[in-house]
Amino acid sequence: MDWRALKFDWNRARAFLVTAEEGSLSAAARALGMAQPTLGRQVAALEDDLGVLLFDRVGKGLVLTPSGLDLLDHVRAMGAAASRVSLAATGRANSVEGDIIITASEIYSTHLLPPVIADLRRTYPGLNIEIIASNLTLNIQRREADIAIRSYRPQQPDLIARKLRDDQGRFYATPAYLDRIGPVVEPSDLSRADFIGFEDTDVMRNAFAEQGIMLELRNFPIITANHIVHWELCKSGVGIGIVPEHVGDREPAVRRALPSMAPMVFPIWLTTHRELHSSRRVRTVFDALADALSRPPA
Repeated sequence: MDWRALKFDWNRARAFLVTAEEGSLSAAARALGMAQPTLGRQVAALEDDLGVLLFDRVGKGLVLTPSGLDLLDHVRAMGAAASRVSLAATGRANSVEGDIIITASEIYSTHLLPPVIADLRRTYPGLNIEIIASNLTLNIQRREADIAIRSYRPQQPDLIARKLRDDQGRFYATPAYLDRIGPVVEPSDLSRADFIGFEDTDVMRNAFAEQGIMLELRNFPIITANHIVHWELCKSGVGIGIVPEHVGDREPAVRRALPSMAPMVFPIWLTTHRELHSSRRVRTVFDALADALSRPPA
């Protein structure tokens, strides 16, 4: 842009805008708290700068000319921008408003997000928050979500990611179910149990094998892709399920199936797009989530 050629005077544009909105020089002068002759000179100076007539005088009022009408929308946009600048400069632009989409797994959307969202809404009532509870990976680069909570670090260079903490998963079952299958003292004892599987049973079996738990396909008679259904099946005594310990330990209907076994550890990452991270709205929600979820649930 050729800044030296830009000689547009905002004060003159403001005089034109308020006059157009108020309908007369006298009303505009009262609205701006200035003398009518001064206001009239500013409008006339803008007409001279632009080389067009902006108003026709009709009786005691003013009517916009076609040139004035063409200019009005542009100057209104300038007025709105000037108001935002003024608010920010005086420290009064403290509101965080607008739409934001957060995606997280079903179990985290159910058990971790609600208190954080409640705090955000109390602090920023202008926020409109959509939560997409899904175990699928939504594409932040295509704006399917603004912020994602994930169990792995994204590798795309245009994404920003912050590791919050490590979470811990454990086996749970109802006391009645554990009594039915007999004592569970060693990992090998779990081979007698039914497990509630997810879609990819082989992934679960391989993960359990790393913990010394050798299972076969017959150990997974019930499969669901939904984490909440998985947990409800576990609480109903169908078999052994796996959930984060901050979820399982709070549920009186179940107990740890093998308390002596070390937990399965997986990270919690918070992710957003690099461009979105420059948005005050997204940055505010991102920081609130990071602060709340970095601490293990009480």
